[in-house]
Amino acid sequence: MALILGIESSCDETAVALVASDRRVLAQRIASQDEAHRPYGGVVPEIAARAHAERLAPLIGDTLADAGCGLDAVDAIAATAGPGLIGGVMVGLVTGKAMAMAAGKPLIAINHLEGHALSPRLSDPALEFPYGLVLVSGGHCQILRVDGVGRFRRLATTIDDALGEAFDKTAKILGLGYPGGPAV
Repeated sequence: MALILGIESSCDETAVALVASDRRVLAQRIASQDEAHRPYGGVVPEIAARAHAERLAPLIGDTLADAGCGLDAVDAIAATAGPGLIGGVMVGLVTGKAMAMAAGKPLIAINHLEGHALSPRLSDPALEFPYGLVLVSGGHCQILRVDGVGRFRRLATTIDDALGEAFDKTAKILGLGYPGGPAV
């Protein structure tokens, strides 16, 4: 059974998980940045990148400790390589690459959107290809046909604005605070 240490830092949450090849999530940690961005009414890329840099190493250590193993037990390291806020993506990717090089492990660069598109198969191993998917993430809003790993057909996409951003803008107009999307 292979163990993959995953790093996600494409927007405003820092996340680390240890996942087994049989699809079990052995441990995971997420650090929210809501409080840091609240005064600005939305995500500030520079603040997000700094928060990732501060939180990533402790989250990795805590995740491995929660799973009861060290980096030596990990078979590969996966990190988001985009799309996303470039500063945050770089923090996670460079951290993952440095760890992989230091430990002699392979680095798996993950497309953030592909991760979303394949994530339903983690919770439903019986889900077979092809399947339909509504993908709403950051500036992306797409309807996809997922034919396999790395095989997607985009059926529809927004051309000017994303649904999540529309929720946040509506919340701001209504004075609902940040993050306002869930309140809308």
